[in-house]
Amino acid sequence: MTENGCEYRDRVLTMDTMNPNVKRVEYAVRGPIVQRAVQIERELKMGIKKPFTEVIKANIGDCHAMGQKPITFFRQVLALCSYPDLLEDSKFPEDAKSRARRILQACGGGSLGAYSTSQGIEMIRQDIARYIEQRDGGITCDPDNIYLSTGASDAIVTMLKLLVSGEGMSRTGVMISIPQYPLYSAALADLGAVQISYYLDEDNCWSLDISELRHALQEAKKHCSPRALCIINPGNPTGQVQSRQCIEDVIRFAAAEKLFLMADEVYQDNVYADGCKFHSFKKVLFEMGLEYSEKVELASFHSTSKCYMGECGFRGGYMEVVNLDPEVKVQLTKLVSVRLCPPVPGQALLDVVVNPPQPDEPSYDTFIKERTDTLATLAEKASMTQEILNQVPGIKCNPVQGAMYTFPRIHLPPKAILEAKEKGQVPDMFYCMKLLEETGICLVPGSGFGQRDGTYHFRMTILPPKEKLKIVLAKIKEFHQHFMEQYS
Repeated sequence: MTENGCEYRDRVLTMDTMNPNVKRVEYAVRGPIVQRAVQIERELKMGIKKPFTEVIKANIGDCHAMGQKPITFFRQVLALCSYPDLLEDSKFPEDAKSRARRILQACGGGSLGAYSTSQGIEMIRQDIARYIEQRDGGITCDPDNIYLSTGASDAIVTMLKLLVSGEGMSRTGVMISIPQYPLYSAALADLGAVQISYYLDEDNCWSLDISELRHALQEAKKHCSPRALCIINPGNPTGQVQSRQCIEDVIRFAAAEKLFLMADEVYQDNVYADGCKFHSFKKVLFEMGLEYSEKVELASFHSTSKCYMGECGFRGGYMEVVNLDPEVKVQLTKLVSVRLCPPVPGQALLDVVVNPPQPDEPSYDTFIKERTDTLATLAEKASMTQEILNQVPGIKCNPVQGAMYTFPRIHLPPKAILEAKEKGQVPDMFYCMKLLEETGICLVPGSGFGQRDGTYHFRMTILPPKEKLKIVLAKIKEFHQHFMEQYS
């Protein structure tokens, strides 16, 4: 077989010769369901008749794509930074102009189009350090421990690269929660590391049980060298918020077992449930005393993509490292320098996120109203999602305490499981594909995130506008009832 005169077998890069680790990578959030959803959208545009008029992508935490409005002040500053001639325009408030001037002065040649230092613009790292100090009640933060990144994902993968080494029994093992965000399993597969799965307790609102961590670690020691423990708080895809007590227990466990802690805290402003509060791992670590604060190695991650900002496309993020070996830190700085620098517009956005309008500035009232309204609407949608899904026989949904997703358990009849297996599909993939074809709603099967054997779930974002979310939930309810009747 040829293409452009080139014999396939003559190619240097083939499925047989390519990096085998890449073939093991899976990323369910943009997997086969989403690819089919895109095809269906094309079919609808071509006039092909479906039982619905639009595809609703509730598969990914893409806030603005789902209708969340950008924060005015952030976009004003970014507009001014991108096109400085607007600094002469009287329509822009003075506090936005002062932020933009300050950011541009820190950029090479006064332009967002210039490279920055590999670690990120120093002034922005200083602003982030001040923000962390305020968030954590005055605990010191060194700007030199801050690394700006292309969203949090980039920083997470970079840290995993530093951690992974060895072969056979000495190969690095990394503990990740199940269910997990597929970035982790994908990155570990790509790097040839060993994934050590620990299960969250679904019956106890997806809480983390230290005895489960201990069990997973002991089993893993038989075939690899466990080195790191990854925590997502608030949780994705499960939406739980960890208690302070749980965080303390995790830190003690990491200290006792000599594990590097990676704290994914990108949903830190997304906390909705009464009695729940976000506690940063760094704050808890330092409040536990010198025995822990001088010993436990920690990398924590944040992003402009979530919370009330939802600015996914700007790819702004940062990592703070604590207690990192100074020689390793040199290697980290070298590693990030290979990709030159994170996107500078993303860095600029990050600066206004950590340095928003203050009470004496003209943009303050609008900013506070927009932020409050966005988070209040998300809280309302979290409550509504859980309430409606729990009305459906065969669906069990834990409280959405935080983040932007629900991960309900679905009961699938034996006939449906059998048909799925006959088609070579995982049962919850079969369910989600059928849901997409019949309703136009795009969800991700729980198997893409990991789940206990014999259980089935789907992940759904709570981001669609309230009225559209009601429609989505009503369609899921109707579909599930019909599905149960069909396969009972």
